Amino acid sequence: MPNIKSAVKRVKTTEKRRALNVSQKSALRTAVKAADLALEGTEVETAKAAFQVASQKLDKAVTKGLVHKNAAARKKSRLAKKLNALSAQA
Repeated sequence: MPNIKSAVKRVKTTEKRRALNVSQKSALRTAVKAADLALEGTEVETAKAAFQVASQKLDKAVTKGLVHKNAAARKKSRLAKKLNALSAQA
């Protein structure tokens, strides 16, 4: 444990930020998995809704610095590709 007052504060704020980042990243992963599952089904409307939620979470994660912008773009692109294939089938 640090002795200097500013270092103590830094440890506290870092721990708070880490906990927040972990929860947001977990919610992001859950949304992407839910979208992936919805896209493997046959319901186009639920797949579109799940894709939209996952896309929004990915965009927000990029602005917060949780994921790299290219990684988010890659994931969105892959989900969109599956959505387009599902829409073409229906």
